[in-house]
Amino acid sequence: MACNDKQGVFEPITLPCGRTVALYEHLAHLFGGPPNRHHLSLYSQWAAFEWGMVITGNVNISPHHLTLARDLVLPSQHDAAGAEAFRALAKVMRGNGNRLAIMQLNHAGRQSPNVLGGRTPFAPPLGPSSIRVGSEHPATTDSQRMPTKGMLASLINWLMFQFPREMSLDDIDKVVDEFVRGAKLAVDTGFDGVELHAAHGYLLAQFMSSKSNQRTDNYSAQGLKLLHRIADGIRMSVPSDFVLGIKINSADYSSNETTLVFEHFRTIASWGLFDFIEISGGDYENPDFITSRLSSRQATFATFSQSAMQIVEGLPKPPLILLTGGLNSPNLLHSVLSSHHAHLLGIGRSAVLRPDIPEILRACSDWQSNELFARDPDLQAGTLRRVFDLLPPIKLIGAGVKMAWYTIGMRRLVGLLQESKCRLRGFPPVDYSAGALRSVIVMWAWFQPELDVIAPNIHRFWLRVIAMIAIGIMLAAAVSLPSFLTS
Repeated sequence: MACNDKQGVFEPITLPCGRTVALYEHLAHLFGGPPNRHHLSLYSQWAAFEWGMVITGNVNISPHHLTLARDLVLPSQHDAAGAEAFRALAKVMRGNGNRLAIMQLNHAGRQSPNVLGGRTPFAPPLGPSSIRVGSEHPATTDSQRMPTKGMLASLINWLMFQFPREMSLDDIDKVVDEFVRGAKLAVDTGFDGVELHAAHGYLLAQFMSSKSNQRTDNYSAQGLKLLHRIADGIRMSVPSDFVLGIKINSADYSSNETTLVFEHFRTIASWGLFDFIEISGGDYENPDFITSRLSSRQATFATFSQSAMQIVEGLPKPPLILLTGGLNSPNLLHSVLSSHHAHLLGIGRSAVLRPDIPEILRACSDWQSNELFARDPDLQAGTLRRVFDLLPPIKLIGAGVKMAWYTIGMRRLVGLLQESKCRLRGFPPVDYSAGALRSVIVMWAWFQPELDVIAPNIHRFWLRVIAMIAIGIMLAAAVSLPSFLTS
């Protein structure tokens, strides 16, 4: 490609708030907490290269609604140490350059699992309506309804996800206040902005779709009152140059809500409150953001983002469109920008394996190249297949294997950096030999944050041995359970 094509990727772009733009870590304590030394090491690796904007993984506003344990969680108002940890994270993310450090705020809502979500056993999570994850209800079509796998699958689904408690108006007010408090914390601790996570079936997305919202009051799925209250409250509480973004997707809506998707997008963009809108896809019932094949995924994103670009063109204060998902080669980056399907490009999983992608692009001589920055692992369930077959048909179960593999990849970056005590260059080859079973076990059999606090002198080898034995017993029990039930 010509030189001006490369400049298109590296050219600075100004957000509506006036600022210039020059990832799920699973690294916190088991039941959530502030950033720790592992987060600092990880984000310092990305800060070493020319990323224009770095967005954190989920920072949950509620310690009782975690996504899958080990989430970052907002500290309480009187937790000075927790606030200082976020200040250290913002400093590391910004590095020595002009990159923007953005905190992603989230509330899992009904998708917060039992126990691991931070609640006592079987305590219901909050949701817009009392509709359990995966439940059949009139708003879903036959193709969307989850197939039945029998009593055992229903039992496991019952154990994992409870029927949420429909939120009262007081509950809604508290959620608004917590999102605003999160933005204020971001300002106070040196972040350049926040992104509201209204995608992947989390609470804000739940309020936007009839799949999960059957309310008949002012907070029904047809309206966007909750989201507007949060965005407006943040804008009134932060400096004018503070960045405010939002992450949305079309897969959070049911198939008969195609028109509503674009109505919502047009309304959100017209508020003039957001500097950028990130377009992603999928939720726990259909997690395309983790598992979908690149071809169909890119086609979906391209169609939606192209329409989104057309919508914002005529607005007096248009937000920028940030496209994420499957952008794993120079040619794809060029294609999106040259087709005017987005203003900004987001790279997630490839950046885990190659944090130096900006340098790769700087040195790129052929922008038509389809050579991948880093290839996805070819993970087969293998010995876990019998276990997965017992689980309820929520696609995140299988998707979690790939998520586990990339989580290990992030910990690899942390470990390499701590061992070398300097910025990594060259990056040793990625271990593609890790299969599904090993990835899942290694992801969960990791207790270094707890060791840092309660047992710094215990050798990690013995802790891992104990953890692997415990997980092995659970897996063996799950595999043998069908034989026991039929004997």
